[in-house]
Amino acid sequence: MVFSIQEQERKIFQVISAKATALGYPAYVVGGYVRDRLLARPSKDMDIVCVGDGIRLAEEVAQTFRPIPRVTVYKRFGTAMLKHKDLEIEFVGARKESYRSDSRKPFVEGGTLSDDQNRRDFTINALAVSLNEEDFGSIVDPFGGLHHLEEKIIKTPLEAGKTFSDDPLRMMRAIRFSTQLGFTIEAETLKAISKYRQRIHIVSQERITTELNKIIETEKPSVGFKLLFDTGLLEIIFPEMTALHGVEAKNGVTHKDNFYHTLEVLDNLCKKTDNLWLRWSAILHDIAKPPTKRFDPKLGWTFHGHEVLGATMVPRIFKRLRLPLDHKMKYVQKLVQLHLRPISLTKENITDSAIRRLLFEAGDEIDDLMLLCEADITSKNADKVKRYLENYELVRQRLKVVEEKDHLRNWQPPVSGELIMETFGIPPSKEVGLIKTAIREAILDGVIPNEYQPAFDFMLEQGRQLGLTVR
Repeated sequence: MVFSIQEQERKIFQVISAKATALGYPAYVVGGYVRDRLLARPSKDMDIVCVGDGIRLAEEVAQTFRPIPRVTVYKRFGTAMLKHKDLEIEFVGARKESYRSDSRKPFVEGGTLSDDQNRRDFTINALAVSLNEEDFGSIVDPFGGLHHLEEKIIKTPLEAGKTFSDDPLRMMRAIRFSTQLGFTIEAETLKAISKYRQRIHIVSQERITTELNKIIETEKPSVGFKLLFDTGLLEIIFPEMTALHGVEAKNGVTHKDNFYHTLEVLDNLCKKTDNLWLRWSAILHDIAKPPTKRFDPKLGWTFHGHEVLGATMVPRIFKRLRLPLDHKMKYVQKLVQLHLRPISLTKENITDSAIRRLLFEAGDEIDDLMLLCEADITSKNADKVKRYLENYELVRQRLKVVEEKDHLRNWQPPVSGELIMETFGIPPSKEVGLIKTAIREAILDGVIPNEYQPAFDFMLEQGRQLGLTVR
């Protein structure tokens, strides 16, 4: 395993080395940058630990770069950060930490490199590379991190229970790194996550959700969700998702396990898109199946209305998880509500009216909705999958034809409420809404074309039926 660095970064290390030597501070590059370089992964974040004043070292180093970068100082944490070209370089003095049982915020005091490595979350993140003149470039590896990189193992440097009890967010990070890197969590470390899972309650929701999103953004998020489920963390941080787990049988009839189905849909979607919010729509598309589950002696298990109830659950889940309550939430909500619509359009004799309505309701999200629906095919029957995909391709073709003809994506009827009020000389009222709705429905049903003059004439007729006269 080779510690490979680019020439630009080598020059930066040499500058840091020279300044640290002048100040009398032993200095090292540590953590994620070292790990990623050893794994031949790109890294734009560089952490420098010195046995001395990290802020002062940052300020000295900044003076050598052109243009001179601004040094952002975080006095509370004793750190300083500067940006040079496309790198973010953070400086900190070596330190040791101790924790209170009710907080993941440590009491910090100055320490040695060894103290600093002891406080790291995992052995692969405790690796350090010397920037000192006498052993420049040598790797300091007190916990076997190099071996664990080779063996693809996630393990804590100290006893796992202490590491996770001190900072429970590390449990989420263990699962995230395992999912991102394709590593296995060492047995005792994994057991400790289950044992100390209740400690996650002292971590802020924002930090938990950041790690959860990083898991969702990986190539195969199901790996992380299964680990979250198996360790009991998912039940604490996302109970609605664990409620999907399980299979019930009645009169010899069972339904699929909607937890594992959801993970399969998510993985399917991840092969086609890296859109985080589209991935969230996969996670939440069946979220209301548990509360809508019913057994019908004739039909078997049903989940009627789960798409509608699911859409109403989205804002509550987003709010609790501290996800953005803006257009991103509305986007997820729309896809959850509409995810069953395209499958209904694969039946024979579907009218242009039904296609128009889906285009109107989905708007710009129609292509993402179709991706979600295709990912929702999780049958093990290859012929059935092939048939479903062919049906969806026919729906795509119909959508394209109708869209080119009627231009209904993000469509607004050609007659506005203002024109209705002006034509009939009326204020905002029930009648205005009735006429607007009638025009919209007439266009969607194909009664009139999506053009101004036919819509205007239809408006006049609707007004007459309501007893209105043209002003």
